[in-house]
Amino acid sequence: MVSASMNGTGRMKVKLKIHYMIHYIQLKSLLSTLLFSFVLLTFGLIRSCDKTEINENPSQEIPVTHYKIDTLVTGLSNPWGIAFLPDGSVLFTERGGKLFMMSSPSSIPEEIIGMPAVASSGQGGLLDVKPHPDFENNRWIYITYAAREGNGSVTRMGRGKLVGLSLTSYEVIFSSIPVVSSSIHFGSRIVFDDEGYVYCGIGDRGRSNEAQNISNHLGTVVRMKDDGSPALDNPFSDIDNAAPHLYAFGIRNPQGMDIHPETREIWMHEHGPRGGDEVNVLKPGLNYGWPEVSHGVNYNGTPVGSGESSRPGFTDPVHHWTPSIAPCGMAFYSGNIFPNWKNHLFVGALAGQHISRLEFNGNSLEEETKHLNGFARFRAITTGPDGYLYFLTESPGLLCRLVPEN
Repeated sequence: MVSASMNGTGRMKVKLKIHYMIHYIQLKSLLSTLLFSFVLLTFGLIRSCDKTEINENPSQEIPVTHYKIDTLVTGLSNPWGIAFLPDGSVLFTERGGKLFMMSSPSSIPEEIIGMPAVASSGQGGLLDVKPHPDFENNRWIYITYAAREGNGSVTRMGRGKLVGLSLTSYEVIFSSIPVVSSSIHFGSRIVFDDEGYVYCGIGDRGRSNEAQNISNHLGTVVRMKDDGSPALDNPFSDIDNAAPHLYAFGIRNPQGMDIHPETREIWMHEHGPRGGDEVNVLKPGLNYGWPEVSHGVNYNGTPVGSGESSRPGFTDPVHHWTPSIAPCGMAFYSGNIFPNWKNHLFVGALAGQHISRLEFNGNSLEEETKHLNGFARFRAITTGPDGYLYFLTESPGLLCRLVPEN
């Protein structure tokens, strides 16, 4: 009896052990499932950050705009400028000298023939492209590019009539002075204002002190009629030794320019040296300070000019980046696809490898947000007529747009 009783107890203990083991295995499986789900959720959130704006001030509540990247063209070689025609066709340039057109954002790029020779070296080559405001009637396409002249090179603007896939009746309408033996700091973006005048930024070509010399075009913004002749009311037109076309000066290397959708003011940005990239509102006759004042320092660490960031007589930027992001391309968002971004300024970053969204109240910055951080070197950006935000990148060479994520 004792033996029988002990066997019953043993069987009971075995059953309890099996019961506990089953519960242990089930609990372990549940914990593993929860851990795996947590990892997937965390990974998904990390991935989604690549497709949403990154708030640089986390304490501030802002609506997050979700989007995805729609890659339209791959394999581009140093793309630089982008513009849309009234019918929705896309134009974009490659710095090596090629201009392409797409009949729609989903079509295959086709090369336009009849382009001028460009000096594709260093930072030079075929740069920006822009249709005339009355393109539907006159077919004029404007381009800027580096061109060889004598023993050096200049920044030029030319125009031709787009007929099919040919640029015809091509003419040079502006060449910067002087000729410089340098392959850096050519500028340049093209903007038309509401009166039909055309603006173009010219870099200092590495001769920084010349940006304070109004007798040449180095480190300036120029303004002209659509045929290239100087605007008669330019601010320096009454000064005998002033360079023709001169509108503003003291600018290092402007590679972004756009017109504000509401105020109709022209905004621009420029590269600083080590730090001191600037966003400025363009006004006639103003001196933007380079190289007398800067928020940056020279590449060897020495002060720029007197080492001051501001001084009476020079115009302060409305925003600056220190350290540098190497800004290139800029656009005010004017579409309706992303209503939270209406009239915000978007700036591409080469060294920073992101798109910076800046929200201003007048000329005061209220918020800056990074998008697509680490995605690529951003070269150009614009609002398409369909309301999407389009951009060009190099390394890799892509044409993409941001579209809402469903």
